[in-house]
Amino acid sequence: MKFNWGYKILFVYLAFVAGIVFLAIKASTQKFDLVQQDYYADELKYQNIIDARAHAKLEGGDLTTSIVNGHLIIQLPASFNATVAKGTAHLYYAADETKDLSKSFSSSNAQIDMELLTKTKGKYTLKLEVEKGGVSFYYEQKIML
Repeated sequence: MKFNWGYKILFVYLAFVAGIVFLAIKASTQKFDLVQQDYYADELKYQNIIDARAHAKLEGGDLTTSIVNGHLIIQLPASFNATVAKGTAHLYYAADETKDLSKSFSSSNAQIDMELLTKTKGKYTLKLEVEKGGVSFYYEQKIML
């Protein structure tokens, strides 16, 4: 059987429509997470983070992180050694919010031990909010697990 031009055009048109329908269905089932659910309210509070970053920069020193036996060890700068520092450590995983980890802590030896409950390997962002003597500090560091 021989196909004429009409059948060939119809076949190309139907293949195009099937491709578009497939892409529309695939796009509608795609999962995406917002970085924050209430991003507008958090944006209004962002000045506090800017001030805390400035305090951290003036304090000097950087965070050092290491992974030992399924625990993330965070070493604060030396100026936190003899004082009580408390705050929250948040591991942010950009691809899936269900893999984020948060922990409140209180430390007097400038060291934080965070148990890694996730087995997901990938690029995380450590967001560390620390308060020492009524002054807020904010550190952010990218880490690979």
